[in-house]
Order: sequence, then structure tokens, then C-alpha cells
Amino acid sequence: MASTKSGGGQSKRGFASMDEDKQREIASKGGKAAHEKGTAHEFTSAEAREAGRKGGEASHGGRSSGSASRGGSSAAHAKSGSQSHK
Repeated sequence: MASTKSGGGQSKRGFASMDEDKQREIASKGGKAAHEKGTAHEFTSAEAREAGRKGGEASHGGRSSGSASRGGSSAAHAKSGSQSHK
């Protein structure tokens, strides 16, 4: 019986098997089309802040970002993060 998998154990079909540049190109076209159509969601800064907070909780098991293992206050982390995006 013929297998659809390569020797590396990955399928040669589908979006996930494409190289990252090709995936990015296709995803970009979808995003542009959604914006042109007016159906793309644009986050407000408050929505983006809330989404980031929830993501941090999920990835850190509900611990606060200013945990003892990292040191520093959450305000200091927020300030340093905003400075790196200038």
C-alpha cells in the first residue's frame, strides 16, 4: 500500500507542509482581501492589551508576569517591552 508520507514522516500535502515564505504570502493575500472587503477585525489598543494579558496567563499557567523567577515589576517589564518596539 502506498504511503502519502515522505521518509521524514511528514505529509507532502497541505498548507502546513509549504515553506514559511509561501505560507506567509498566501496568508497576506487573505488578510488584504478581508481588509478590502471590510470584514477584517482591527484591534483597539484596549482589546490588544486584554488579548496579550490572556495569552500571558495561558502560557505562564496563571502566574503574574512579575514572578519572582524573572524579577522586576510588571510595570518595568511593560516599559521595557514598549521601548523595544520603537
